[in-house]
Amino acid sequence: LRPAALVLLASLFSPRGAGGASAAPPGVAGAAPDPWCPYKVLSQGQQDPGRAGGSPGGEGRLCFRSTARGFQCAPGRCKAHRSPGRALLANVLLNGSVLLQWSWPPPPPPALLLRGFSLSCSWEGAYTRFQCDRVLLGAACRDYLLADAHDSVRYRFCLRPDPNAAAGADLDPPPWPGDCVEFTVEPAGMRDIVVAMTAVGGSICVMLVLICLLVAYLTENLTAPAAAAAKRGN
Repeated sequence: LRPAALVLLASLFSPRGAGGASAAPPGVAGAAPDPWCPYKVLSQGQQDPGRAGGSPGGEGRLCFRSTARGFQCAPGRCKAHRSPGRALLANVLLNGSVLLQWSWPPPPPPALLLRGFSLSCSWEGAYTRFQCDRVLLGAACRDYLLADAHDSVRYRFCLRPDPNAAAGADLDPPPWPGDCVEFTVEPAGMRDIVVAMTAVGGSICVMLVLICLLVAYLTENLTAPAAAAAKRGN
């Protein structure tokens, strides 16, 4: 790894990166908090190198993505699923992608500091549940985009904050309770039907408006001459 990447990796997965500060994008050292979200995707069997038992090398690649601040699920184009704890929100879009959003209050000082978030995934098979790739996100991240969700699969995503012990503490911090959300992505054929029905419904509404305007125009232009002729005849 390059020295800049090592510095960013240490700031993301070490106590120095605690406290909710956003990691800087590549090439920027000591930058102010910004929309960039650092994250790592760990395949099955890989561990966090910052934890005990984790391998320090080759465990996932550090990536950056821009956050989707201010995104709201639009009716008809997106379906929202909220977790029981109200902290995690899954926005299932018509194109099959899923935008996961969350909000997490800061811990009471000075006992714990937020190191980041761990996003685990599983999907329901015919007889058992299968694990997906796990994602480690920086403390400043508040959303994650799942671009390759499969159709007609029951997904379960669980978000768990990863705290760090305060400076000088001898004991490991206790695990925080996570929050989980479940959802199913509609089949592509069903999404096409919904889009087609929406388009047809809009076309029908436009046609009805045009017909009403045409009837009003004809009524006004045919009734007025007939009334004038009747008055002249009288």
